[in-house]
Amino acid sequence: MKRIVTAVVFAALVAACKGKTTRYELTGEVVQRNPATSEITVKHNEIPGLMPAMTMPYKVSSPLMAAIVEPGDKIAADVITEGNGKDYLLDNIRITDTSGRKAPKTATAAPPLPPGSRVPDLELINQDGKTIHLTDFKGKALLVTFIYTRCPLPNFCPRLSSQFARIHEDLAKTPEDYSRTHLLAITLDPAYDTPAVLRKYGLAYLHDEASGFSHWDFASTSADKLEKLAAAFGLSYQEADNQISHTMDIVLVSPGGTISKYWSTDWTTPELEDALRQAARKPAPR
Repeated sequence: MKRIVTAVVFAALVAACKGKTTRYELTGEVVQRNPATSEITVKHNEIPGLMPAMTMPYKVSSPLMAAIVEPGDKIAADVITEGNGKDYLLDNIRITDTSGRKAPKTATAAPPLPPGSRVPDLELINQDGKTIHLTDFKGKALLVTFIYTRCPLPNFCPRLSSQFARIHEDLAKTPEDYSRTHLLAITLDPAYDTPAVLRKYGLAYLHDEASGFSHWDFASTSADKLEKLAAAFGLSYQEADNQISHTMDIVLVSPGGTISKYWSTDWTTPELEDALRQAARKPAPR
């Protein structure tokens, strides 16, 4: 009986630890808002005990606040960390100064291309200095995401790259699916992320196996083409203080070269992998 009680207490403690949350105080300025995903990008001061001053997007606990705040607003809020301390949420947001609000724009950004649309045929340069296009992968299911190699936040670009690495490794166990799929990571920092930098970054996720580049490309493009690609896929990004705040968009392209699905906030690695496998097994239209 004593062992059973001890086991129950231990299980309760583990559950409590997994659900533990910690609060930190944040002060900063709203740079961008995205009510559709309940996110705001904040240029904030140092958060003692958590992170240095930087600009980054945060999920907010109240979707209403993502619609109320405006770029230029000064805010104070609580940053809540959950689980492993890498998931951040803004709570108890207070607008402290609205004098810096930007004048409203008369034009609105075009919506992303809807599923079924052809992907843009823009020129990219991969880690080997080779010119590639999204249309080069027609006949394969293609999973695309956006990263930059200097990203300091473990829950953003490193998370995306780690997920893609796991998908790459899993697919390699099924040669048929491996041959019918491809992965592509496009940098948001083309001025710094040269082919050599991207190759070094990619090798770190490929366990120094350069043969993996045959299935997973790391690419850059010019600033103007990146802007067009981001608009096509509904990606938001902004550079400030040598850091790039961006949404974490993932795009699934069908073997026929059309957009199949988007992910922008919540997903799991198995979900991405399963969707990629399923798309690969559908015959491409002639």
